[in-house]
Amino acid sequence: MKRKLFLISILVVAAFIVSVTVASAAPIVIKFSHVVAENTPKGQMANKFKALVDERLAGKVEVQVFPNSQLFGDNKVLEAMLLGDVQLAAPALSKFEKYTTKLMLFDLPFLFGSMAAVEKYQTGPAGKSLLDSMKNKGLIGLRFLHNGLKQISANSPLRLPGDASGKKFRIMTSDVLAAQFKAVGAIPLKKPFSEVFTLLQTKAIDGQENTWSNIYSKKFFEVQPYITETDHGIVDYLVCTSTEFWTGMPDGIRAEVDKALNEAVDFGNGVSAKKAVEDRQKIVDSKRSEILTLTPAERAQWVEAMKPVWKKFQEKIGKENIDAAFASN
Repeated sequence: MKRKLFLISILVVAAFIVSVTVASAAPIVIKFSHVVAENTPKGQMANKFKALVDERLAGKVEVQVFPNSQLFGDNKVLEAMLLGDVQLAAPALSKFEKYTTKLMLFDLPFLFGSMAAVEKYQTGPAGKSLLDSMKNKGLIGLRFLHNGLKQISANSPLRLPGDASGKKFRIMTSDVLAAQFKAVGAIPLKKPFSEVFTLLQTKAIDGQENTWSNIYSKKFFEVQPYITETDHGIVDYLVCTSTEFWTGMPDGIRAEVDKALNEAVDFGNGVSAKKAVEDRQKIVDSKRSEILTLTPAERAQWVEAMKPVWKKFQEKIGKENIDAAFASN
């Protein structure tokens, strides 16, 4: 009898220890690293995601957001992710070139005629298939996130492709973007986003390409007297994580995190569409930079000059992928 009571006591104590351990288990930490300001679409999306997770998974999951390259730049964040030093990031699509050539599609100039076309492609079967294109490299795409259509800013007015000849333009790390500027006789320089303002201010470079929200939030318009409204490409991001981290989360928690992320991305895409209009107007109102609107004939010359880039990268990207994206227009 004593032996039986002793065993029962041990089991009760063990059960208590297990329950205390489970109850006091540290929450799953998700470090979300990004390179832009908190008032940008991406920045607001990240903060929205944190707020939703805090509300729904308090004590189970803790999201820590690191904006403005505080933790990692986009050139290092994917390596850090594979090492487990960061769990979530949303790099520009150009940053995935070493992991898959299929996402190079989104850097092709004049491929999409509008953000509606981009959304149509990304939410369709062809676009969604790209989310899993890096699983064999340990990365998984969760959602595409919009920033907007790109414009070109410069120290001198750019109306025709020849106006860019010989000028230095900062680009993201992308062979497609390098080819794009070389097609108009310009000199592309791959530089970190965090260095762009200083490079423009010191005139170490002549210009750059970016969305209205990035041009405004990073104050590029204050050091660039001209912005040509080309809508020649897109700056979109891929919210991604490591396959190991994502599949390692308990199913129920992962489902809730995924739901919160989808809501946050939808919110961020709404912010993006709104800010594209508002931030453009703020630049106009500032009178610091003149916005040049191309005539249809002028724009056609830019398209003609840059479109050969499609064929140059057709084999790496896949003609079927390019055709499907173009068809979304």
